[in-house]
Amino acid sequence: MEALVVGAGVVGLAIARALALRGGAVIVAEAAEAIGTGVSARSSEVIHGGMYYPPGSLRARHCVEGRRRLVEFCESHGVPYRLCGKLIVATHEAERPALETILSRGAENGVEGLTWLERPEAVDLEPALSCVAALHSPATGIVDSHALMLAFFGDVEDAGGVLALNTPIEAAERRNGRWEVRFGGEAPDVLQVDCLINAAGLGAQTLARRIEGMAADGIPRQVLAKGSYFGCSGRPAFTRLIYPAPVEGGLGIHLTLDLAGRMRFGPDVEWVDAPDYAVDPGRAERFEAAIRRYWPGLPDGRLMPDYAGVRPKLSGPGEPAADFRIDGPGEHGWPGLVQLFGIESPGLTSALSLAEAVADQVMA
Repeated sequence: MEALVVGAGVVGLAIARALALRGGAVIVAEAAEAIGTGVSARSSEVIHGGMYYPPGSLRARHCVEGRRRLVEFCESHGVPYRLCGKLIVATHEAERPALETILSRGAENGVEGLTWLERPEAVDLEPALSCVAALHSPATGIVDSHALMLAFFGDVEDAGGVLALNTPIEAAERRNGRWEVRFGGEAPDVLQVDCLINAAGLGAQTLARRIEGMAADGIPRQVLAKGSYFGCSGRPAFTRLIYPAPVEGGLGIHLTLDLAGRMRFGPDVEWVDAPDYAVDPGRAERFEAAIRRYWPGLPDGRLMPDYAGVRPKLSGPGEPAADFRIDGPGEHGWPGLVQLFGIESPGLTSALSLAEAVADQVMA
């Protein structure tokens, strides 16, 4: 079986790996000049536990299973990661019900080790923390996302797969029982393959519209949510990730750590019409106010603009958070085609589980 995977982000590379390890002849086409330059390059690099998502949803199932697979993969391939744990905090009594909902969802989703802490227990773990209660998730961690993607591609390459950079897809159509794909870029060409995987992230809807005969109502609208991050100078005040109660459109301005222990805060939620990666220094004041709810000791002037990412959401302001979409032949009726839409957080954590689900559809 010959397969073309479009998109060399963390999910696309994981899918390419799954197909290659099952014996597929795999080509990964990436419009950019390197792997992992889109959504995957601008994430928080968090290994999520899986307690936020509605039980039975694709996000819940793939996050929990993907996390387990991800940790095993990092161990076996030497990818740097650390399960540092996370505290989800209620900073006032009115937020306790939100934590209770997360705890209940975590239990239904099979998240290991999630426990309720009252203030003294939480502060005993993180003395700089201010809260009335917290959830402790020891299964949450951080990972070197670029090293992870390189390891995924290493397995693809070892199995005979190839990567084509600077290779945008101009059109695709079903012809004579196969997929005929026309490339643009430096070496325009036409390729025929047995299966076509749309893992283009922010470009998934654009690619779907380039498939001849694809019904417009089969392509979900895309809503872009920009999230900015600020770094924090000085000695780290925490050893675990700190998350506030969730807010509309995201998980709130939270504290993450990189593998060197450096603190950074974000993302916030800013609805945008087009990708924009500039961090406005003026947003620091809003960040400071949010952070001081759980870290009142944040010194003045310590926040510095760091980076921004854009999430390809399927739901907008005031709407319930949409689930992942994995549209295979059962949805659109065409064999050998799988399209992934709305793969935002926890996409990195879910990647290996999503990859197996896609491989099951095209190699059944």
